[in-house]
Amino acid sequence: MNYQILGLAAVLGYLLGAIPFGLLLTRAAGLGDIRSIGSGNIGATNVLRTGNKGLAAVTLFLDAAKGAVAVLLARWLGGEAAAMVAGIFAFLGHVFPVWLQFKGGKGVATFIGVLTALSWPVGLIFCATWLVIAAARKYSSLAGITAAATSPIFAYVVTGSIPLAATAGLLAIVLILKHWKNMRRLWTGTEPKIDFGSPKA
Repeated sequence: MNYQILGLAAVLGYLLGAIPFGLLLTRAAGLGDIRSIGSGNIGATNVLRTGNKGLAAVTLFLDAAKGAVAVLLARWLGGEAAAMVAGIFAFLGHVFPVWLQFKGGKGVATFIGVLTALSWPVGLIFCATWLVIAAARKYSSLAGITAAATSPIFAYVVTGSIPLAATAGLLAIVLILKHWKNMRRLWTGTEPKIDFGSPKA
């Protein structure tokens, strides 16, 4: 095993994952600091709370894309082990970006990008699970937690890969811990639902 390649994959993944697209896009659009809006999160769900659906969609795409790009580049450099390392660190970069005092997003979109690049069928199942729960319950947090919690099971069932299932499991644990406050609000019935209202001009 080439530890230099794995180290490079980790650094590459973290730097890509730590790009705060939600913060950069909302500032560029003149919407101020996304961290002062709604939940204070830099992810697509909080960008949606600005009322700008298009910007939220772009944030979602870019947060997923940076995870996928990290995996694909690392796979090209060093194979599947490097791809998984890059995916893990891209996710950690998004959740704990050094540029923002390690206060990043919740990681759902980046999880999707990483998982889809590692195994597109498993990524699609994650997306389908998220969409079903979000449509039925209108809670983005619940949808993300459910999709993440079931992803290691689907990863193993679909691919038979223990390393992939373990990677999904590690990311799921971090994602669920990042949603701890959301889970408390879900329990008390105070968690805000997804707002699909009209976008602002």
